[in-house]
Amino acid sequence: MTARGWFLFSLMGVVWGIPYLMIKVAVEAPLSPSFVVFTRCAVGAALLLPFAVRGLLTTVRSHWKPLLAFACIEIIGPWFTLTDAERHLSSSTAGLLIAGVPIVGVALARFFGDTERLGARRVTGLGLGLAGVGVLTVPHLTGGDARSMAEVLVTVVGYATAPLIAARHLKDVPSLQLTASCLALAAVVYAPAAGVTWPSSMPSTSVLLALAGLGVICTAVAFVAFLELIKEVGPTRSTVITYVNPAVAVAAGALFLGEELTAGVGVAFVLILAGSVLATASGVRRPGRPVTWSTRQTSRADGRVESP
Repeated sequence: MTARGWFLFSLMGVVWGIPYLMIKVAVEAPLSPSFVVFTRCAVGAALLLPFAVRGLLTTVRSHWKPLLAFACIEIIGPWFTLTDAERHLSSSTAGLLIAGVPIVGVALARFFGDTERLGARRVTGLGLGLAGVGVLTVPHLTGGDARSMAEVLVTVVGYATAPLIAARHLKDVPSLQLTASCLALAAVVYAPAAGVTWPSSMPSTSVLLALAGLGVICTAVAFVAFLELIKEVGPTRSTVITYVNPAVAVAAGALFLGEELTAGVGVAFVLILAGSVLATASGVRRPGRPVTWSTRQTSRADGRVESP
């Protein structure tokens, strides 16, 4: 991976490890999930649109279908389900479950044409990762937590699918235009629900800072960097940032929210991260199959995307 790729990877590893903390602060205020998502998207769109407005309408007209799919699968659906889930789950649990994204990404990449054999190592990784998810999930399968766990798993599928869409159908769209248009659409979608659930009084300073951090750092800055990372290293490798995210999420939850670091969390952390590393390791490509763009993008040793 290039120096630029490592910089983007390191940035995303930290920046997308802290949203779980900020979301938890917001929903415990309590603010509605719709209001949190709307604020996050509106702030991000307001910051990016002035820099992306030139040629934006042309881009939207020519790519509206994949743009709509990306917005729904990456933002509109997953951000609500994740935010709603954190009303009942700790931020560290949510962060650890999201670490399963690369595992789902491996399965989806094969569905979209990846010709690499899984092999014993990758199969073992899938098994370990699923075991880790199970360690976190089983204790929550009663009461309202079952719904929350399902919501996080929906988020995982969305986060694993969206980079494949971006890499296949939006690789020629400037990152600023892609991010700004998707955030603006999401803000419009959630505006009515946010208006109905608008807080009756001004939130505290800590909540306002959490919302600002979500909109500026975890949305505007992070999304542009993430899309550049996808272009730099490909959609499957880009999701490997979720190896780092849960460590940041767990540490932030313990330091700032006093969340308990139980033995179950520790075991799940090891299983999910080890499983993700093994599941996304380079495999052996099946002989006699044509090399498509989706397979070629992960074939180089330095991790850079090669166009066909």
